[in-house]
Amino acid sequence: MKSSLIATLKNLNFTEYEAKAYLTLLEDSPLTGYAVAKNSGVPRSKIYEILESMVARGDILISRETTPLYTPIPADTLLKNRRAQAEGNFRLAEEALKKFQQTKQNRESIWNIIGHSEIISKLKECIDSAKQRILVEIWEEDYLEVESDLRRAAGRGVCITVVGYGTIASDFAEIYTHDMSRDITDEYGGRWIVFSSDDSNVLAGIVSLGENSRAAWTQHQGLVMPITEVIIHDLYILEIMGKHRLLLEDSFGKNLVALRRKFAIHPDFKKHYV
Repeated sequence: MKSSLIATLKNLNFTEYEAKAYLTLLEDSPLTGYAVAKNSGVPRSKIYEILESMVARGDILISRETTPLYTPIPADTLLKNRRAQAEGNFRLAEEALKKFQQTKQNRESIWNIIGHSEIISKLKECIDSAKQRILVEIWEEDYLEVESDLRRAAGRGVCITVVGYGTIASDFAEIYTHDMSRDITDEYGGRWIVFSSDDSNVLAGIVSLGENSRAAWTQHQGLVMPITEVIIHDLYILEIMGKHRLLLEDSFGKNLVALRRKFAIHPDFKKHYV
């Protein structure tokens, strides 16, 4: 029985000698250090070092008399203290691991996400972690899947700007409607999402291929900057189109089709990423 108790105490951060000394004091106390060594089997050369360590930790008490006497704290108090200590360590570990997620190693990783639902799930996670600003280019049907998440982010003070393909309305975000969504969907062969939060976190990919949808998520600075700036650049274009559409379409065709064709590499003028 005592051997199993010693093993249990070792799981509670006791050494074997400390466990033997504590159990000896539970059986009979107060005792001198000599008596603890004699009754527990702990070497006399070690006993006072062991007992002083346990006093410092609060597992036993000492009476500073001519000959010091030792007594244990009650077992239920010991367990209460160990439980509180363990819970405190768990809280510290949770905080440390959250910070660890922001280390250089993670910032330099690029994660491949496969499947529409998996991409949307990661997008929700990114939205939930945003603190200052969200920029996102998204189609109407995909926006509906994350609208409630964006609303919650806005509720905690995050500024949200959406480049929307299709009919998207919002009372919590600034919406820039991309009125060429049908042409672009046909031209590119699908829908995509481009997301940036706090200039530190980006997600981008094709989301209209069901289980074959592909996206990448990263905090890599070499990608966060250009992807974020792509969204901002599109916002520039939409602002300019809003004020000077007739002039621009007179030069480049309806919805700037001449520009899109100028930089196409396929004879059908379509993008063949998919």
